Amino acid sequence: MSVKWLVLIFGILSNASASVLVKMAMMPPRKFPSLNDPIAALSNWPFWLGLALYGCAFLFYAGALARLPLNIAHPVLTAGAIATVALCSVLFFRESFHWTTGAGIVLVIIGVGLITARVS
Repeated sequence: MSVKWLVLIFGILSNASASVLVKMAMMPPRKFPSLNDPIAALSNWPFWLGLALYGCAFLFYAGALARLPLNIAHPVLTAGAIATVALCSVLFFRESFHWTTGAGIVLVIIGVGLITARVS
């Protein structure tokens, strides 16, 4: 696997991990960071780690754009993050996963596969 695809995969994983961590940060007993309760805001480590991972995801995305066309990098990153977050939501938060969700993810991945089929 070439570096350009690894960079994009790391972007997908960073983005999806950030989403999972921010969801964790908003679940009781944690709450949204607020200036009214700065200690709680500072101790909400999932929020801050998620924020940092969004930054990492952006850097990986920028690195991928240096190596791949925008019309390839963006759909792959977006579809990859959507599929990963959907699966993580089931695994970590026991959220529902209807067959239509699975079918939609499969169709998106097929579509992205068709978009990227001619990229080496």
